[in-house]
Amino acid sequence: MGARCVIFDIGGVLEITPATGWTEQWEKRLGLPPGAVDERLGEVWAAGEIGAVGEDEVRGRISGALGLDAVQVDAFLADLWEEYLGSANAELISYVRGLRSRCTLGILSNSFVGARELEEKLYHFGDLVQEVVYSHEIGVRKPEARAFTVACSRLGVAPESCLFVDDLAVNVEAAQALGMRGLLFEDNARTVAGIEDHLTGRT
Repeated sequence: MGARCVIFDIGGVLEITPATGWTEQWEKRLGLPPGAVDERLGEVWAAGEIGAVGEDEVRGRISGALGLDAVQVDAFLADLWEEYLGSANAELISYVRGLRSRCTLGILSNSFVGARELEEKLYHFGDLVQEVVYSHEIGVRKPEARAFTVACSRLGVAPESCLFVDDLAVNVEAAQALGMRGLLFEDNARTVAGIEDHLTGRT
């Protein structure tokens, strides 16, 4: 095995992202049935995750699907990003910051158009790791195999040297299928222990 590498997911790992109920609030405000926002915007969400639409098109499609004016679209997107961005998992981020001298570090995140600019402004992930790989920029999302191979290629590492940390089992399993080690995020203590095992060769 070559130099060790750790790759992190963002939402639910480096960011704490509890549900805020914002779509339900908009449905009540607009007099829509439960689930209507995601039903009407499902194609937009999917396209935005792989960069098939730009931010202006997202705004236009939200406006058309929900009958919102420009001010309302701004408010709708503000609520979306409030949940999406969550808050920093400060304890884990502090630990990761101390790993730079010990291994190669990367991020692989399913994302939405506009995420890089907002997350960089809030959390400075570009200073935390060597490469931040977003699904909306590479045109493919986890758990598809190519998302992981792109991340490894950009980091210049072999999959078998990498530990991948994610809060979704399907993504961890996809990484393992490519020869990476996988660690399901449950809490900071177990995550740190798993990373230390990987870096010291105990696993």
